[in-house]
Formats: sequence, structure tokens, C-alpha cells
Amino acid sequence: MLPRPSLSLLPRFCAFATMSSKTSTFHLQQPLNYRAGARIQPVDGSHSEEVYEPATGRVMGKFLFSGEKEVDLAVQSAKAAFKIWSQKSGMERSRVLLEAARIIRERREEIATMETINNGKSIFEARVDIDISWQCLEYYAGLAGAIAGQHVQLPGGSFAYTRREALGVCVGIGAWNYPFQIACWKSAPALACGNAMIYKPSPLTPISVVMLAEIFTQAGVPNGLFNVVQGGAATGQFLCQHRDVAKVSFTGSVPTGIKIMEMSAKGIKPVTLELGGKSPLIIFSDSVLENAVNGALMANFLTQGEVCCNGTRVFVQREILEAFTEEVVKHTQKIKIGDPLVEDTRMGALISRPHLERVLGFITQAKEQGAKVLCGGELYVPDDPKLKNGYYMQPCVLGDCRDDMTCVKEEIFGPVMSILPFDTEEEVLERANNTTFGLAGGVFTRDIQRAHRVVAALQAGMCFINNYNISPVELPFGGYKMSGFGRENGQAAMEYYSQLKTVCVEMGDVESVF
Repeated sequence: MLPRPSLSLLPRFCAFATMSSKTSTFHLQQPLNYRAGARIQPVDGSHSEEVYEPATGRVMGKFLFSGEKEVDLAVQSAKAAFKIWSQKSGMERSRVLLEAARIIRERREEIATMETINNGKSIFEARVDIDISWQCLEYYAGLAGAIAGQHVQLPGGSFAYTRREALGVCVGIGAWNYPFQIACWKSAPALACGNAMIYKPSPLTPISVVMLAEIFTQAGVPNGLFNVVQGGAATGQFLCQHRDVAKVSFTGSVPTGIKIMEMSAKGIKPVTLELGGKSPLIIFSDSVLENAVNGALMANFLTQGEVCCNGTRVFVQREILEAFTEEVVKHTQKIKIGDPLVEDTRMGALISRPHLERVLGFITQAKEQGAKVLCGGELYVPDDPKLKNGYYMQPCVLGDCRDDMTCVKEEIFGPVMSILPFDTEEEVLERANNTTFGLAGGVFTRDIQRAHRVVAALQAGMCFINNYNISPVELPFGGYKMSGFGRENGQAAMEYYSQLKTVCVEMGDVESVF
């Protein structure tokens, strides 16, 4: 079990909740909206939702959804802060972001513990998520001071220059699988470019992003620069359609992404959409088998399989199909499931009871369509009685899969791997690209020419060679086709949180044709 937070850190969270690192002891006490540098209840919050602990199925408390008035107050607060923040130099913004990164590192254990309690993922993974989060802030702190335009010489001594300017108030709408990390992925480049942000987390994981808001305030951002509004679809609609919102960045499902795009289009707002995936992982017979097996496990079972870029369609060249399948099944059966706050747990609980039932329904349908369950695919009930109502399942490997099966075509978003045999490179590329998604893809082979040839042909925004599911913040992340557009992370994200102004300077007299 994890130690309790040190006494030096407890006062910062006493107003937040009764904090304990032990499963089933956390109770939500204070508001989860954050506006103008303080926790507040939404002024028109009439609808309340329960927040659950996936590991136990226990209700930790209730919180209010934000209505149109609260959204407007958050926007006005962000507008006021934007006027201050956007006038600071890149180096001034950099120092604040570096301080926020330092605080996140200092509170790593607390934030990771809270993430595990609210999301259900293992504490081992949650710590990695928090490390990626502070690294993201550090990375964009380094870029903030390098934002610059271009000088262009024109005839007769005249010249032009470009300015890269902030957009204004940006909206971030996050997903429940990486609550804190996604909030950092969106806010770090936005703030580095001089914007303000209003963030709406998933109603399933509303807690940890408020920690981030408090950290930004402690680090020195103007009050209101990063506000949090809680809510569901209606709250998201108020944000997307608000006249003073300049941009929307959304991470989530394709159907919701389509609605976000439609609502934002009415105000001609730019959007970044990071949506679903059904990504191919192609394993050739010349691969190092151990690496290919490990890659497939990483491509399918992180965060209980609830990862948008997972390589869930595992294409294996027929010559090694039997050996690969045997090793994957053997390793999958050894994955330790249970209390996510126990150090050696590697698979915690899925996000909710309805989602667990949905994932199990996919497995039932796969069997009906002819797939063979090679291991797992059933409910898992831990021995610890306090976990008996948690949302656990055994990770599943499906064999005898075909391209036309529902489990191969649709995003399951759970710990389910589908194995499909192939014979030739040409064949597998055609099958790999035969999907409406295009978020990620991977290839394992020792033939370096083939590796580059294959990833060049894959219709996906993020590709891996001899690895899978690594997310360095230096690299742009985003999809093709219905997996969305725009990019998060890397220098590319700075372009999506800024706009270009061209200034033409005449150094001589103006001649008129009239």
C-alpha cells in the first residue's frame, strides 16, 4: 500500500477532500469548479452527478454540472486574465510554466494516487502519466520564449513581417482515460502561446484537473487564466457556442467529435479533434518474437485497454502465428489484476459498470461471429471483499478473427486483442488501411527498408517501428480520417494555439492609379 501524503502537503488538499491513499476511503467534500483562482459551486448548477471509484464501485460524492450562466462567468474571467497573460513575454510565461512543472513533480505521488482512485488505472501507470504531464509543461516552457515571426524584404526598402499571436480564450474538453495528462497536453501549449483556457473534464473523472488549476494559480498565472467547468453534453455545447471562445480542442469519441465540430462551425471556431481509433499492429515473421509480443501487450492492455491509439488489430504473418499467439496468451494470463493502489498491480478497474458491460458484450458478439477466446474475456472478482463491486475483467485475446467481425471493425476501448493472420506485405497493408479510423499504426520487422515502406503506406497519424504506445511530448500526436485532425504535442501544437498576422510596411511614397 502507498504511504499517506506527507504532512507538509496535506494542508493544500484539506479543503479538497478527505485524502487517503487507501482504496475505498476517499470522500469528495468541496466544489470541483474552478473560476478566477478559487473553487466555486456553479451559479446555475441544477443537475448533480455521482462520481465513482472504479476499484470498488463506491460513490465518492456528488458534484454539480455547470449551466449557461456559469460558463459565461468562466469565459469572462478567462477574458480578463487573457488581457494580462497575453502581454507577458514568452520568457515570463516560461518561468510560470516551469514553476507549475516543479510543483507537479513535488506532488507526483498525491496526484497519481488521486488519478488512480478516480480512473481505476494502476498506480504504476498513473505515476508515468504524471511524469509525462510535468515534462509537457517543461517542454512548452522551453518553446514559449522562442515564438517568433518572419521578416520579408520588399522592393524599395519596404518590408513585411509576421507576428504569431495568441487566439484568446480556448476551450479544452478532455477524456476520462488520461484526465490529468490530457489537461496538460492541452493547456501547456495554449498557455505558452499566451492564451487562456477553460477546461471541461469528463464527468466520469472530474477530480484531478482541479489540482492542475490550483497548481497553475500557485505557480503564478493570473486568476482566471485556467478555469474548470464541470458538466456533460449541455455544458460542452454552451462552451462551443459561446461568442467569446476562440478555439475548441476535444479528445473523445467520434460521434461527440462530430457534434463538437458542428457546434464550433457556427462560430467559425478552429477545432482540434483527437478521436477514436482501431489501429493496426503488423508483425512480420522476421521480427524479434519477444519484442513483438511485448509490443502487442503494450499496444492493447495499458489503462485496461482504454487507450484511443491502441493497436487492437494485431496482424501476424502466418509463419509465426502459432508461436506468437502462444507467447501472447501466456503473458496475458500472467497480468496481475486487482486493487490499482497495490504496487505490483498491472491492470486495475475499467472506468464504469456500463462500460465494462459494453466491453464484455463485444466479446460475446465476437464468439457468436466465430472468434475464439484464447484467454480471459470474463468478469474478474478480486479476493479482497472491498473490491467485489469494482469494474474488473480478465484481459482477453481473440483468435480466428476475420476483418468483417465487429470486434475487428469497431473500437472496443477495453482489454481485448484481436489476432489476424496475413501472408504478404501488400495484402496486410490493404487490410490495415481498410478502416474509417487513422490514429495510429505499428510494424515489427528486422528489415529496415520494409519498416519504412510500411509506415509510409499506413494511413495513420502516429506510427511506430519496433515499438508501440510511447508518447514523448516532443512528438506531434493526432490522426487521419475519422480519427480527427490537428495535432497535440510537439512544436506543431503551437501552430494550433496561435494565429498568424502579416504586417506590410511601406518605406516610400504611395502611388495611386487614380
